[in-house]
Amino acid sequence: METVKIIECPRDARQGLQEIIPADYKAEYLKELVLAGFKHIEAVSFVSPKHVKQMADSEEVMQKFLASLPADIEPPEIIGIIVNEKGLERALATPGVTTIGYPYSISAYFRRANANMSRSESRALVETLNKETKAAGRGLVIYISMAFGNPYDEPWGPELVEETIEWLKDIRLRTVSLADTAGDATPEIISDVFTRAYQHVAGMVLGAHLHSRPESAEAKILAAYRAGCRRFDGALTGLGGCPFAGDDLVGNIRTEDILAAVKKTGGDPGIDESQLTRVSSMTNHIRTKYAHVPIAS
Repeated sequence: METVKIIECPRDARQGLQEIIPADYKAEYLKELVLAGFKHIEAVSFVSPKHVKQMADSEEVMQKFLASLPADIEPPEIIGIIVNEKGLERALATPGVTTIGYPYSISAYFRRANANMSRSESRALVETLNKETKAAGRGLVIYISMAFGNPYDEPWGPELVEETIEWLKDIRLRTVSLADTAGDATPEIISDVFTRAYQHVAGMVLGAHLHSRPESAEAKILAAYRAGCRRFDGALTGLGGCPFAGDDLVGNIRTEDILAAVKKTGGDPGIDESQLTRVSSMTNHIRTKYAHVPIAS
């Protein structure tokens, strides 16, 4: 049975919520994810609280989370998202953050909206991240935003993804995740982009960070899986998405849908769904109390 890596993304799920979730609850949630079997968690980000106020307490959340873990539980991989060097400094100074994540956009419009950088500035930052994370013994994952399309009337094509992957390979970066930031990708586009990307990724790990409406999720997951992807980002109940991607926000792929789709293929997602009761209840609490959206069916 082939193992599939699942990255749970509570940071992406809650970053756009305007009502602040207490740090204690965020930390408890992370602990419950670990107890449920998640070993890879995109947990926090180190960005300006002026723009993403939900993430202002990332250091406090990590401190409380680490203190709450039972002594016999191995700490998970924790991914902390950054968009500039100041965020990198904060992330590297925060105990428990094992991997740095950076969204590199192939859309000039989205790059400005999300990080206020030119293409050359963003690439220079990636090279700095690669150097600094290696020196600090941390991991690094680069997300290629708008990897499956561009809703901003800019030139787009799979060749832009391929060129970006070639550049990342040249600087010896190992882990890349292709992001359907606006949720516009079809299964056919996902299959094409992954198939073409895999011609350029020798020695690299390629993942999928997909956004979708629930009715389209399984087809998108299976398209990536059948093209060779064995690393998937998800969020329980599908809560959240990128607040800079537009007003008509399409949510994260539900982790539940990833687990079900992977099992259909005979793959092993490494998560025991019977252990999800407590964390699923907490997720629905966040949906109703802080996101003010219905409990997912």
